[in-house]
Amino acid sequence: LFQDAVQIRASDIHIEPDETVLRIRQRIDGVLQEQIVKERRIAPALVLRLKLMSGLDISEKRLPQDGRFSLKVKERKIDVRLSTMPVEYGESVVMRLLDQTDGAADLDQVGMAPEMLEQFRRLIHMPHGLILVTGPTGSGKTTTLYGALQELNDAGKKIITVEDPVEYRLHRVNQVQINTKIGLSFARILRAALRQDPDILLVGEIRDQETAEIALRAAMTGHLVLSTLHTNDAVSSAMRLVDMGAEGFLAATAIRAVMAQRLVRRLCDNCYIDYTPNSREQAWIRHTMGEQAPVSMSLKQASGCHRCNNTGYRGRVGVFELLVLNDDMADALRRSNSSDFVKAARRSKGYRPLVVSAMMEALTGVTSLEEVYRVAEQIDESGDLMQAGTERDGHVVQVDDEVSAEADNRTIAWNEDS
Repeated sequence: LFQDAVQIRASDIHIEPDETVLRIRQRIDGVLQEQIVKERRIAPALVLRLKLMSGLDISEKRLPQDGRFSLKVKERKIDVRLSTMPVEYGESVVMRLLDQTDGAADLDQVGMAPEMLEQFRRLIHMPHGLILVTGPTGSGKTTTLYGALQELNDAGKKIITVEDPVEYRLHRVNQVQINTKIGLSFARILRAALRQDPDILLVGEIRDQETAEIALRAAMTGHLVLSTLHTNDAVSSAMRLVDMGAEGFLAATAIRAVMAQRLVRRLCDNCYIDYTPNSREQAWIRHTMGEQAPVSMSLKQASGCHRCNNTGYRGRVGVFELLVLNDDMADALRRSNSSDFVKAARRSKGYRPLVVSAMMEALTGVTSLEEVYRVAEQIDESGDLMQAGTERDGHVVQVDDEVSAEADNRTIAWNEDS
């Protein structure tokens, strides 16, 4: 089971007993691929073995349980986070696989454009302030934050992380995992961490007003604070802290920048097909990119071969939106005026929306237009698709009379947490 998962670069394994079969699914590049095991009778023994490996209560089948264990697969050290849940025909088990062999990725490996990477590096080397990395679950936020810590980690800095859970072990970094069962919350650990003379704090996620205000005040009092939010784009993130109940003046003073990101599937370099977008697709691209749209457009689309398991994609690449706060944005935050903040953000120097970053990857042949559409929909820009004459119907992109079905399967390269 684990050898197959590591070989195809799966990030998660789902074990789901059904009435007559055992269903095993593996998440590859964000999409589940399914295989059916007809011998359903092996399910109880398989679940029992996994619970023993995780140190869980094997007699408890009525309540969800969480555990963790490590193993070596093909000379690679794999950390497994396991979750069980009672379902109609037994227990469902989901396992997240974290390859610890190479450790956390360096910042150079996350996929930012060179000029954005240089700007982000300058930001994280500032002595104090709050830097947010935002996006939905599975967008690679944790990978980016760990990359930043790798860059900052040296003997002259005290770094403390507050995580749920700790994913990669970092040398010389004090990593703390929250435990809500005993009242060890983000806010409580953060207060304690501030008494530990830290230079840099990483807060796994800002979930409530209390955590937000502690993080903001820490950023104002000589600490560099890195954290995440579950928001659609960079522009909406700063105001989200105000919406949580944090004071506008705190947010305006403490926040230095917001990085929003997504992961798009990388086209398989063994089977992609060159094509020229039709008139409606070109209209949408020009509408999306504005002055940055090229005069002539040549794209690539997915095909499918044995190397990519007939998906047309192999691996993923990050797309990013970096918003550095300026005086106009800070003034809007102090007044808690979201509309003025959005206007100031969109006219700020060098601002490039996520969907434009994704489109740049498509124009350079890294990903497909279908993946760009998906990013646009995730950040609530599907209305723009309609304006440009492109319709979405479930998982089908319809342009003129052509229908392009989105691939059902993907493969993996990024940490999918957060």
